[in-house]
Amino acid sequence: MGRLTGALQMNKISAAPPVLDKQPEVPHERGLYGNRMSTEYTDNFSSCGDDDIDAFFDRGYIAFERAFSPDQVRDAQSAIDDLIAGNNKDFRGVQYEASLENKDDRPVRKLMSFVEYDARLAALANHADLHAFIQRLLGDTPELFQDMALLKNPGGREKPWHQDSAYFNLSMDTTVIGVWIALDQATLDNGCLHILPGTHRMGPAEHFKVRDWQICDSAVQSQLDIAVPLPPGGCLIWHGLLHHGSPTNHSSKSRRALQFHYRPVSSNSISTVERMQHFGGAVRGAEC
Repeated sequence: MGRLTGALQMNKISAAPPVLDKQPEVPHERGLYGNRMSTEYTDNFSSCGDDDIDAFFDRGYIAFERAFSPDQVRDAQSAIDDLIAGNNKDFRGVQYEASLENKDDRPVRKLMSFVEYDARLAALANHADLHAFIQRLLGDTPELFQDMALLKNPGGREKPWHQDSAYFNLSMDTTVIGVWIALDQATLDNGCLHILPGTHRMGPAEHFKVRDWQICDSAVQSQLDIAVPLPPGGCLIWHGLLHHGSPTNHSSKSRRALQFHYRPVSSNSISTVERMQHFGGAVRGAEC
């Protein structure tokens, strides 16, 4: 098996040997994710009306309880297992945890840029109902520009509070849409996503290199924190400026998910220097 002919691809990450995720393992304060409240859910894409679109732009997100079928979830799980097992020899997008001493027993943390290599995962990234919904949000044709699988094993570390747009060299008027699809039960204990509703309307936040590329802990409005537990096949969609994060997996169960990012096909790129002028706290003379 190699790459898929005609697979959706954009901003590809060049093939490289499997790598370690070298972010430092630093514990976070539990109070950063202290709110045990959960969000409200919409059933699926077809049940969305104009009120749901308006609510998305007001809150910065929408959560679906049954976006994808059990068969689609099982196909995605099998696809991830196949890529990790090396069944596609051309795929080089595996990233391992770097913190464990026994390098022969490191769990996989991420898979990057897989839609070109597996039709089952490409089918989810190109899902017609998903694309139609994102097009309603963007008012333009959605273009996939990043795809990854996020595997948070027991003890898997936090992804600190951040804005996705802080990672991408896209013009500041670009609406980025993030999509997170649960492949396992995502719970409060195993590291489900947390969000701060409405924070996308505050514009770019200063980010710093601390535990990751993140919003400074002292600037996180944790009193707004809402958790988003999801069943397998559930889906969270959010605005690229929404503050969100994922705490450490304190359970004995793994939490696997797919994450896609889309932009309008008409969007424009900017330089890293320009992006950092908006999001880089240190560049702007701030401290964390």
